[in-house]
Amino acid sequence: MQPGVADPSVLITVLDLVGIFVFAISGGLVAVRKDLDIFGVLVLAGTTGLGGGFLRDVLIGALPPAALADWRYLIVPVTAGLVTFWFHPAIGRRERVINVFDAAGLALFCVTGAVKALSFGLGPVPSALMGMLTGIGGGILRDILAGRVPIVLRGELYATPALVGAAIAVVGTEAGLGVGVVAVPAALVCLLWRLLAMRRGWQAPRPTSSAST
Repeated sequence: MQPGVADPSVLITVLDLVGIFVFAISGGLVAVRKDLDIFGVLVLAGTTGLGGGFLRDVLIGALPPAALADWRYLIVPVTAGLVTFWFHPAIGRRERVINVFDAAGLALFCVTGAVKALSFGLGPVPSALMGMLTGIGGGILRDILAGRVPIVLRGELYATPALVGAAIAVVGTEAGLGVGVVAVPAALVCLLWRLLAMRRGWQAPRPTSSAST
């Protein structure tokens, strides 16, 4: 590694931890809105923050998963859950706050998931899929535990922005660009697409129901 060039693994870890924190806050806020106790808040925060990365690590053979091998991966969602539990009136005063945190976590995770999959020898297409899974996995588990139909199955544009963001990260990395160079545009595309979809009500195509006779 050249002097002055950041270690890609360090940058991936930092982005991963930031993604875990914002995703964990979204999970904690859902738990608060479901009137769960402090344990329930911590469980949903941890599941949302760590679920996607845990699934990714198991599938790509990164064992033990980072969530179990690095204490920081456990401290971050616990901290986010406690912050959410104590300060939820300020954090979740408006409905859109949950969605913004969720979109931010989605954007960060789709990038780190794709880049990590590439570093473990997966091809471009599987790596992009792993990036998408990293982004949507925690939210799916969160919604199931909260008794909700997962966002990704409700017609909202959720998995598609994650897949596109992951694909951008894969293409940039394969072209020889550094993680720091590809992470920003890839995450921004996913984040802005997701936020615009929520604001404008964009939906994924659904089958048209035939009129009853």
